[in-house]
Amino acid sequence: MLPLYLLLGVFAAAFLLLYLSKKKKTGNTTGLAPRRAHRLLLRVRFYKNLPPERQEVFRNRVINFLNTIRITPAQGVKIKMLDRIYVASAAIIPVFHKPDWQYNDLDEVIIRSGNFSKDFRGAPEDENVMGMVGDGVMNRLMVIGLGALRTGFEQQGRGNTAIHEFVHLIDKSDGAVDGVPQALLPDELAGPWLEYVQRTIADIRSGKERDISEYGGRNEAEFLAVVSEYYFQRPEYLEESHPELFGLLEQIYKPEDDRAAADS
Repeated sequence: MLPLYLLLGVFAAAFLLLYLSKKKKTGNTTGLAPRRAHRLLLRVRFYKNLPPERQEVFRNRVINFLNTIRITPAQGVKIKMLDRIYVASAAIIPVFHKPDWQYNDLDEVIIRSGNFSKDFRGAPEDENVMGMVGDGVMNRLMVIGLGALRTGFEQQGRGNTAIHEFVHLIDKSDGAVDGVPQALLPDELAGPWLEYVQRTIADIRSGKERDISEYGGRNEAEFLAVVSEYYFQRPEYLEESHPELFGLLEQIYKPEDDRAAADS
């Protein structure tokens, strides 16, 4: 028979393994009460503008995201529950009208103190990345700078780094980050979308188009992410300035039934 101290050690090890296993499966379970979630989410304009019954749907999806995807501050970084709410909101906003969507290719979001270089080893002058969807050894990870995360939700501009990165992740779900998000793009829209994207990228590069961020002219994937930020942050300005683009994004991000309900 094993000595008592060895038995206690075995039980302690088994308990630790069980705890770590559950923690890995459930992410950072928040225990976030709906009432507190509602108060925090009122800082998110997209949520605030929803009718109460849709707010409940959004809130439940945010809580589910927080309970299944780890959100980890980098060493020395302190984050608040509101920062976690911002991350989860950025994840849900682009897929809100796709109720069964799950981020099956994401395990963890890492929040750094500021901007960074893509290899995390660059010289200070190269540290201009605000967010990144990982690849290779960083696969299934997303990295976001804390300042960029907060600014995206707390200012009135067109940019939102966290939404930008989640759009890249949605785009990546079909195997290619190419600006054609097959999970959201209706088949009949693929041709018109690509034609519009390529025409507008050419206008950005030539200087003819100045309203859309120059970063959107880098390639099709960045164009999708940049104009999606614009669409979710300042939809009224986008509709006025770029009605064709606004109409295309409406078809990508809102099913026909939801568009009809909004117009009624």
